[in-house]
Amino acid sequence: MSTAFDRRNLLKVAGAAAAMAALPTRAFAQASPLSERDRKLLDIARREVDRAGSTLWRTDIVGIADYGVHSAIPRFHFVNLEAGNVRSFLVAHGTGSDPDHSGFLQQFSNIEGSNATSRGAYITWEWYKGRYGTSIRLGGLDQDNSNALPRAIVMHSADYATQAHVEKWGRLGRSNGCFAMSPEDFNEALWHLSGGRLLYADRLGLV
Repeated sequence: MSTAFDRRNLLKVAGAAAAMAALPTRAFAQASPLSERDRKLLDIARREVDRAGSTLWRTDIVGIADYGVHSAIPRFHFVNLEAGNVRSFLVAHGTGSDPDHSGFLQQFSNIEGSNATSRGAYITWEWYKGRYGTSIRLGGLDQDNSNALPRAIVMHSADYATQAHVEKWGRLGRSNGCFAMSPEDFNEALWHLSGGRLLYADRLGLV
């Protein structure tokens, strides 16, 4: 009795395995929810975290400012390396980087008094109360942004960095070289990007 029962169970298991093997492979493939742009951003974030090494205090979230994109388009990306996702917001660039106020960054500069945005990797430091209210202090990690601290290049909120400004003027206003975000979006930076994380800025042109 038990032998027949075992044989029937064995035949059922073998039959199920054969049926599973016969199913098309695509039935088990999971489509990636990430766009090609977001995959590139994740790769850049990992690369820059590795490059910064032990300088960083936290490596869970990286901010990437893509200044190869017009200011009317969300181009400041919160890249979550732990969750594997990307969230994007508006960010302004400096007047010295866009003297014609076209909405496109034309040039980077690390020179004091240039009012331009600097490219490169930054470490986000503490909150402080400054000219633009609560702001995030930044430290430049590259030769191209080594003057971030003496130039007072920081992250802060600004009314000229809102969607309403884009709807009225077709572009954001300009900063003095700082990473200016809308007041609502800047709260995201206060909670999720300050405290020793990486911010990376370059002209990437990812859309």
